Amino acid sequence: MIRLLAALALVLTACAVQAETLKLAVTTSFATSGLPDVLLPALKLGTGIDVEMLVGDTANALALGETGQVDAILLDSRRDEETFIADGFGTHCRAIMYDDFVLLGPVDDYAGIAQSVSVTEALQRIAKSERQFVSLGDDSPLHKKEQALWADAGLTPQQFPNWYTVAGAGANSSLTTAVDLQGYILMDRQSWLHFGDKTGLAVLFSDDPVLFNQYSFVPVSAARHPHVARDLARQVERWLTGPQAEELINGYTIEGQPLFIFNAE
Repeated sequence: MIRLLAALALVLTACAVQAETLKLAVTTSFATSGLPDVLLPALKLGTGIDVEMLVGDTANALALGETGQVDAILLDSRRDEETFIADGFGTHCRAIMYDDFVLLGPVDDYAGIAQSVSVTEALQRIAKSERQFVSLGDDSPLHKKEQALWADAGLTPQQFPNWYTVAGAGANSSLTTAVDLQGYILMDRQSWLHFGDKTGLAVLFSDDPVLFNQYSFVPVSAARHPHVARDLARQVERWLTGPQAEELINGYTIEGQPLFIFNAE
């Protein structure tokens, strides 16, 4: 009987460990990158914690955190994260990794952006050349980034003539338009690497720090929502900023090209 009870206790303990689940709100860009398929199984093996991802756009992820439906969020929108914390919904923001945006264009690079020393110069060269440029025009974070970069370059897209095309669509449809027009486009590297028909287009400008896209982990405040899994969030954060996560993140590639750079401190 004693042995039976001991064995039962071990089974129940094991089930309890397996049942530990952290609910994490993430954006579609992270969920579809393929990295979670590599990262989350290793995280579970190292911590015993299942991570349940709730996927949506930035606004959706923030709303899930604000209403306490998740224990933490993983976003790539620093301004929104800072507001989330300032409003008392999150405890802090911990950098994990970044990917980047790139300027694509026709292989002949008529505007000569490959010789630019900054993204500002690259955009100014495109405007001067009046070679076709495709904008998503969908009010996504990528579209907002593009608009901010034009503003930083001292240019106003609304005043551009007909060489500036607003696709009014997501990444894949906008890339298709850029291929059809053999035009320039700002795109996140992940979408470009996953895109099928790259005919005539290439990455012409990248690696300006302004184009880096930071992903950060933000635990939801237990002071605002006492039911959140605060201890699990701490363990997940510790693992995500540790050496095994660093190796997996830096080693993850698409078509042989690295996608994310680990930069946790």
